[in-house]
Amino acid sequence: MPHPNAELIARLYAALARRDAAAMGSCYADDARFDDPVFRQLDADGVRAMWHMLCERATDLSIEASGIEADATRGRARWIATYTFSRTGRRVCNVIDAEYAFRDGRIVRHTDRFSLWRWAGMALGLKGALLGWAPPVREAIRREALRGLEKFRQRESRR
Repeated sequence: MPHPNAELIARLYAALARRDAAAMGSCYADDARFDDPVFRQLDADGVRAMWHMLCERATDLSIEASGIEADATRGRARWIATYTFSRTGRRVCNVIDAEYAFRDGRIVRHTDRFSLWRWAGMALGLKGALLGWAPPVREAIRREALRGLEKFRQRESRR
């Protein structure tokens, strides 16, 4: 039988595949932290808002999770997100290696690693492929993503 924390990781990605942000949010502790090459150092509210935003925007998202392993305190998985990047209409197939820390059956730390350069090439086309490695381009991608998240959070707070 898989460890309950491995089941937690599987539930997280099953919820993402269904675009169920509430179910995803329930996988995280109230003091959780999230980090990836685009969304840096999000707190629990930030990670819940990020998943909510991404689930709401996704029109053709496909999720494939594999290599899920966990024990009482640590876990890992590889997941592949395939979708159309809405800003450019370009197809993205992002391969992500994830690491987790757990406490009391919830995720307290989630770190995703992927090639931002590779992602930029798929999402932005030739410009991303040629310049996605450059620090100014990476920072521009991060700023744009954080602006989008902040706008989403403001809109949600008015509901």
